[in-house]
Amino acid sequence: MEINVFQALLIGLIYYLSINGTPWLTLLGSTVLARPLICGTLVGLVLGDVVQGCVIGAAISLPYLAYISAGGTVPMDPGLAGTLGTALAMAANASPEVAVSMAVPIGLLGTVIWIAHMTVDISFLHMIDKAADDLNSKKIDRIQMFIPQLFLMLISVIPVFIVAYFGSGVVKDILDALEGKPLHVLEVIGGVLPALGVAMILKSIMSKDTAAFYFLGFVLAVYLELPIIAVSILAFITAFVYTQLFFKPNQV
Repeated sequence: MEINVFQALLIGLIYYLSINGTPWLTLLGSTVLARPLICGTLVGLVLGDVVQGCVIGAAISLPYLAYISAGGTVPMDPGLAGTLGTALAMAANASPEVAVSMAVPIGLLGTVIWIAHMTVDISFLHMIDKAADDLNSKKIDRIQMFIPQLFLMLISVIPVFIVAYFGSGVVKDILDALEGKPLHVLEVIGGVLPALGVAMILKSIMSKDTAAFYFLGFVLAVYLELPIIAVSILAFITAFVYTQLFFKPNQV
């Protein structure tokens, strides 16, 4: 599969929206689009195969199940991993396991974009301070709304566009050269990384207060073979009843 100029541009815009909370989508980007499952599905839509994009995005999501960004720090970038990882994997006809192996290093590189974003944005605050001294509220609005967004668009759309457009063929050639045992090793690594993500999320929920609910869900899904939607609905009802019975309003 070849990625044309228009598709590469759209993929870059998807990544831009995934790391951009305001003002365009009122935090929808950072909370929803940054998830590899979501941005991977959107990339699949752009490349003409939504199902494959969803499958690869879901696989890439697993290592990031326990991902959290605390205090503005970003140890990795699931949005870039899901966007560019899915695009390159689909272009190279790679398996989901290989896609995960490619996406995790890409996600680490995404921290460079985030650091550049936060570092340069400090200068915009000084511009706002000067406008505030001049009592120019319209200038404050313009600086706050547009200048940081233009800078973020430049450092997010352009790199992703270049890699998606020019790098897809390179990735395919590399994977073709690794055909055989090297590629099998990548698939094995890609199979282990999701287990790491699952283990991290299990560590966070394995306490005396929540472990029973985990095993209850496991029994419902594995032994009673309930579909995931039914298990999710039961989990929501259980959580609601539990909080109503055991938590006071000021404790929730």
